[in-house]
Amino acid sequence: MLGTLNCERCGRLAHRYDELTDSYVYILGLYLGDGWISRHRRGVYRLRIALDARYPGIIEDAAAAMQDVRGGTVHVRRRPDKNCSDVSAYWRSWPCLLPQHGTGRKHEREVVLTAWQSRLVDRWPEQLVRGLIHCDGCRSQNTGTNWSWPRYSFKQLADDIRTIFCDVCDRLGLRWTRAGTTIYVSRKADVALLDEFIGPKR
Repeated sequence: MLGTLNCERCGRLAHRYDELTDSYVYILGLYLGDGWISRHRRGVYRLRIALDARYPGIIEDAAAAMQDVRGGTVHVRRRPDKNCSDVSAYWRSWPCLLPQHGTGRKHEREVVLTAWQSRLVDRWPEQLVRGLIHCDGCRSQNTGTNWSWPRYSFKQLADDIRTIFCDVCDRLGLRWTRAGTTIYVSRKADVALLDEFIGPKR
């Protein structure tokens, strides 16, 4: 992941972004959903992703993916007051790998993917959808008169992040609909495809 020239932002060797793996794309989805970066002493940053404590499997997957991207120690801390767990790690390079970092809430500022991030998403679009759904989405039962079928929904205040979600659904050939700040994927074939790599939260 590192090259031979110094990165102007973090001072480390230049990043070989195209060598990042599918774990990075999953972390990107989680970050866009419920992640944030804070600065600490000596130019070190902390990436934190808040996840629902009811789903230990997702917490384990997030910690494993973060460890794969970062290496070193990944911290998992339960916050009983909010019924969630923070998955986090310290690193100088988080703002380089997640350039969407900035001041203010994500829905109050521009959030777009870089060219190199888009290339990685082209390789592993499923992992971006998976990360976004694991943070801000769910699989639920959609019912009507004499019928009931599961569907996926993704709720996000930020217009830009909803656009990213819809774009990656388009890449996967998924049909989606929108109601306010929520995106739905309801067609049986599309739900079956999402079930192959997401499924019910666990």
